[in-house]
Amino acid sequence: MRIGIGYDVHLLVEGRKLMLGGVEVSFNKGLLGHSDADVLLHAICDASLGAAGEGDIGCHFPTGDPQYKNISSLILLQKVSEIIAKKRMLVNNIDVTVVAEEPRLSSYINAMKEKIAIALNIEKKTINIKATTTEGLGFIGKGEGMAAYAVVSLKEF
Repeated sequence: MRIGIGYDVHLLVEGRKLMLGGVEVSFNKGLLGHSDADVLLHAICDASLGAAGEGDIGCHFPTGDPQYKNISSLILLQKVSEIIAKKRMLVNNIDVTVVAEEPRLSSYINAMKEKIAIALNIEKKTINIKATTTEGLGFIGKGEGMAAYAVVSLKEF
């Protein structure tokens, strides 16, 4: 068993769709980034790569590379799945916390789990997603950005 932790943060801006967990979330702002800036999936990618001893998301999908411009982070997650499979490992468990003042995410969590399970070819029951706020503190509390933390355990096959 191997364990990795991932973290990602992006600014919220007007004029972009908000993508979280591969799901479009209804909100008046979206996350700014080279890809779709899905903090939840980026944290899972980093945690998975860390558990596999394969660096981080920036090593595999550099920000300056035009092939990743506006790419769906679900595609990046599938590519991460291929990287860990080559090491004869697969995802055992995922636990994610999204940190955002708004919007409320509870009605989107099941759809997020479904998208992640499909991308990683795992059972939905192995994925846990939570959301919390910062009680109005810091840049997240002021509605300027979002962050996500993920812990992933991998097992050999």
